[in-house]
Amino acid sequence: MAKKIQYFATGRRKESVARVRLMQGSGKILINGKSPEEYFRGSATHLLSLTLPLSVTGTEKKFDAVVKVEGGGVTGQVEAVRHGIARALVAYDESFKTELRRAGLLTRDPREKERKKYGLKKARRAPQFSKR
Repeated sequence: MAKKIQYFATGRRKESVARVRLMQGSGKILINGKSPEEYFRGSATHLLSLTLPLSVTGTEKKFDAVVKVEGGGVTGQVEAVRHGIARALVAYDESFKTELRRAGLLTRDPREKERKKYGLKKARRAPQFSKR
């Protein structure tokens, strides 16, 4: 019985964290037990962004991915999964690192939501000024 080799990685974006498990397969992706079309409600840009690391490296039909993602919103989750897949591909083959880095897929986007300050409505939005 042949043992399946798996590659693990974690991707993050905003409040979202994606734990990615990559294994040899036919190109199927499961996100929290659902297909990407079902989980992200068929948004074409999200689905394209999700498979970008695989298409950059030319491994679309070579790997299956099982992903557990939590926290944040839809876009944050998509980008966390994308980051996780890119990192798992580097764990599989170190030579993918240069092309993934050039495409900007290995850099963790550090932007987070700014905290709300007292006296303001949001982080920077002040209450409306009334002259009279």
